[in-house]
This record gives sequence, C-alpha cells and structure tokens, in this order.
Amino acid sequence: MVQNIAIVDGYIIDQNPATGEIIEKVRVSSVEEVKEKVVKAKKAQPKWAGLPLNERVSLLKKAIKIGFGQSKDGSTKNAERVKELASLMNKEMGKLENEATEEVEGAVDKDTFLDLIEEANKPVDLETALIIREPHGLVGVSAPWNFPMDEILLLALPSLAAGNVVICKPSEVAPLCGAEVINSLKSYLPEGVLDLVQGDGAVGSLLFDLADMNALTGSAATGKKVMAACANTLKPLVCELGGKDPCLILEDADIEKAAKDALDFSVFNAGQVCCGIERVYIPSSKQKEFEAAILKHAENYEEIAPLVTLTQQAIVSNHVESALSAGARLLKGGPPQAEILKSTKPQGSSFYPLTILSDVPQSAKITREETFGPVVALTPYDPKDEEALVQLANDSEYGLTACVYGEKSHAATIAAKIQAGQVGVNCWPLAAAPPQCPFVGHKSSGFGYHSGFDGWRQFSKPKSIVYSQD
Repeated sequence: MVQNIAIVDGYIIDQNPATGEIIEKVRVSSVEEVKEKVVKAKKAQPKWAGLPLNERVSLLKKAIKIGFGQSKDGSTKNAERVKELASLMNKEMGKLENEATEEVEGAVDKDTFLDLIEEANKPVDLETALIIREPHGLVGVSAPWNFPMDEILLLALPSLAAGNVVICKPSEVAPLCGAEVINSLKSYLPEGVLDLVQGDGAVGSLLFDLADMNALTGSAATGKKVMAACANTLKPLVCELGGKDPCLILEDADIEKAAKDALDFSVFNAGQVCCGIERVYIPSSKQKEFEAAILKHAENYEEIAPLVTLTQQAIVSNHVESALSAGARLLKGGPPQAEILKSTKPQGSSFYPLTILSDVPQSAKITREETFGPVVALTPYDPKDEEALVQLANDSEYGLTACVYGEKSHAATIAAKIQAGQVGVNCWPLAAAPPQCPFVGHKSSGFGYHSGFDGWRQFSKPKSIVYSQD
C-alpha cells in the first residue's frame, strides 16, 4: 500500500510512527549507483553459482546466525543484538517490542528452512535422465514494511541458495531495518553476491528492469505494474500481494476459540498483515454469543501498536466510518476512542484503537478493500444456507488465505470450496502451516508463489539431461 513517504533533496525522511519524530534521513540510491551494483552483482554471480549447493547453504546459515544474534561460532545467543534489531523495528515501523523480538528470533532460526530449500534444489536422477536446476542470474527483491526483516529473507534466501545473486530494495517506510538485514548478511558472503539499494518505486522499477528475475511482496496495484513491465522480456516473476482474508464461523464451531483467533489474527501487528483476518462471517444464531466472546477477549489487549504512517491511519479511519455510515454497529473503539488517542498521543503519531464492528454489510468498503488496521469486522449470515456463506467468502478480488471454524470434517468440506492459497481449519493457516506448504495468492493476491518446494523452485530453472538408450 502506498504510504506517501516524503523524499526531500534525495533523502527518505524516515519517521517514528509512535511520535512523528524524524529518525534519520536515508539517501536514495542514484541511477548510476543502481547500475554499478547490478554490474558488480552479475560479475559475481557465476562464481557464486559455481559453489556446490551445500556450500552456499552453509554460508547462508552462518551469515544469518552471526548477523542476527548468535556468537561467531554459533554456540550462544547474542541477546544484545536481538534487542538492538527489535528496538530498531519498533522505532521505525511501530511494531510492539515483543512482536519485533519474535520476528528477529524467527529470522535467526532458519536452519530447517534452508535445509528444505537445499532439498528442493538437488538434482533428480531418473536413471535415463537427470533433472538439474540452474539459477536465473540476478534477482531483484522488493520487500515490504510490515515484516521488514523476515520478508526479505523469505525471498532472498531461496534466491541465493539456488545460485542467484540478489539486490534488495527495502520499503521506503522501513529503510533502516532493510539495510540492517542486507548489510548484516553481506558481511559474511562473497563480495557482490548480495547488495542493497534505497528509494521509492522509481528505484525499484530501475532495479527490476535490470534484473533477470524479480520477486515482490506488496500491493496488488504495484504487482500489476511490475507484471506489465516484466511481460516485455517474459522475465520470471514472483509476486505475493494483498488480501481481504475471510474467517468463516460455522454453527458447530467452538465459539470461544473462534472468537479469540478472529480477534488475535485481525489485530496482530496492528492488523498490518497481508494474510491477516479482515472479514469475519458469523452465524446469525450465534451472533450475540460471538460478540460477547470477542469483547471479553478484547479486554486482554492493553496496547495496540501505531499504524505505520498517518496515511495508513487515514485509510483505516475512513473504512471504519464508511462502515458505520452503511449500517454497521460499533461494539468497541472506532471514532470516539480514536479522538481520545489523538488528544493523548504525540502530535504526528499514527495510532488507531482496537475496533470491533458488527452487522457489517457485504457492500461496505471495509468488506471490499484492504484495510490493514486493528479492526474486527463481523458480518452475520443465515446458517441454513452455507452455499451462500461460501459465496460471501469468495466475493472478493483477493484470495490469499482464509480460515474456517467448526467440526473438523464439516469445516474441511467448506474449506475446500474457498478460493484462497491457504485455508486453515480451526486455525489461522500461517500459524500452523509446515514450511513445506507453498504460500500462494489466488486471484489478485499474487502471481507465482514462494515457500514450500514449489515456491523455492521458482528461483531456478529446471534442465533435463537426457541419456541415449542405445
């Protein structure tokens, strides 16, 4: 989502969303600098690809551990480094300290992830033929701001393991976090294998024009522009884009668990998660029970992080107010609490309260467009018509993830009908999915996919060596 970050005299004005204060002015990479880094990377690529697969993976494991919080021999955890990175994330994009720490610690623990990537890239011997994999060359990576460290790794690591070199442009919303990731890793990798450029969409567009493959996590609008540009040369592309993910509560669901999960995964990271829950469909027969349960769980939330920018705050506020005008009922938060926050938080900060709405119409803007905020939007449905429920869930241009709560076999039957790349049964899929599962966006939620064997193999090309049978 475009966040209207100011760039003044060639510098990104990087601000703290909790205070509005300027953290730092980050220099935008010039056209000449981007081109020089591309030349350097492409020169380094053949030698990097020439290393055995297991050596590349071993180097990446070491770089991650040392760069993100372990001692050089990997034996002890560097708590100060973890705290330093988490504090930067908290300051730059507002993520709560505990959530930021969790992201950093998850970034360190990539051994299993890299072992599986290695497995995905191994040759396949068919006796009469050998299938090998070859790198694309230079992969341009454009990373998002909402998970400013881990999302870079999800795209850069499979690229590098496959023998590609990588140049990454972090989001201009979180340039310092991105720089920390890239600079920490590149210190322990051969020169030119991994590099960094900074700037807005113009810098990203130039990088993508010069790269041999592109990988993007961002908005659907940006993804479509990138696809159009890649079409000229049929350049390989992986896009993980936006979502408007539904949560379906069936009549036989465990209401307490469903209400807790619907709340937690609507407001995690202040709701700024592309695969977060943004629509909750509840049976009209259980509406009062569900509303009471979710309000009870909401009492446990003492703090919601600020939204990443004032632009994002305005989007969320507009969605909530539009829903109320369309007939939704306010159960918690919303405009009254937003006014209180505005008067008590620092000027220029971008907080928005945890908000719960019910009776949200299917036609409301908050049901149609990506909100990306700490809002739970409840829409009742007739439990006697589950086909209509499926139609409501699929009535979206997006199809990233979904979840269905109910008796297991019943919920699984409904889950199979949902148009989404990952569907959780009595769970939020991202919290429970094994790493072998690809992360796939259906409809406007993506093109190509990453993660899982299918996803990791997109960062290389298969080649069949076929032997004569004479």
